[in-house]
Amino acid sequence: MPSKRIIFMGSKPIGYECLAYLISQRAELDLEIAGILTNRRSEFGNAHDLTALAAAHGIPVLARLNDLPACDIIYSVQYHEILKAEHIDKATQIAVNLHMAPLPEYRGSNQFSFAILENKTEFGTTIHRIDTRIDHGDILFQKRFPIPQNCWVNDLYQLTYNASLHLFRQTLAHIVHGQYQPVAQQLLVAKYGTSLHMRKEMNALKQIDLDWDDERIDRQVRATSMLGFEPPYCIIGGQKVYFCKEWVKPS
Repeated sequence: MPSKRIIFMGSKPIGYECLAYLISQRAELDLEIAGILTNRRSEFGNAHDLTALAAAHGIPVLARLNDLPACDIIYSVQYHEILKAEHIDKATQIAVNLHMAPLPEYRGSNQFSFAILENKTEFGTTIHRIDTRIDHGDILFQKRFPIPQNCWVNDLYQLTYNASLHLFRQTLAHIVHGQYQPVAQQLLVAKYGTSLHMRKEMNALKQIDLDWDDERIDRQVRATSMLGFEPPYCIIGGQKVYFCKEWVKPS
């Protein structure tokens, strides 16, 4: 039986680490990585260059989504483009996505911030089938965990990063061998609810009103203080005054 052909689509540190693990498992799982698609994210520095990683292992780097070749599996980890039906259909077995949030609660972007803003006590990470809607396909695997009290957005991101990388490694062989039981997200909406958030929503969330009560200001600052991005701020005298996190020793 010929090797299964897989296309990897991803970016950010989590995409890099997942690709590195995929490369390490090629022989064990009898896989051919037929190409990758990625985009450079400058806010994460130079340490997670998927293009360089692929080149070092002789893996083709595709220039455009429309260059997708036929394959058995498409695997997306933090890829920035929405796949259309003609892209999904390139995968004869399955197209899957690792979404760093619990589904069906948090589709789209900024999921860490909204979980803190909404005082959630549980978060998670999900591997799901890709369809033409954003983060909408059947759930294949999921890991949930508690959110610590007074959690900051970077801390929640790191917890989710760790859980996501573990889930990817734990289930990769199952994805390759077709060992999964899809669960329609619609079956879980009554229990968990659902939402869809877009990147542009963060701009409004970062502006703090000093007339809010202390608890709301604290929560809003914790939810929007993401390293590498503009900090939360208030407007004083027509100018932005930024909030920054600094540890204060208790008296």
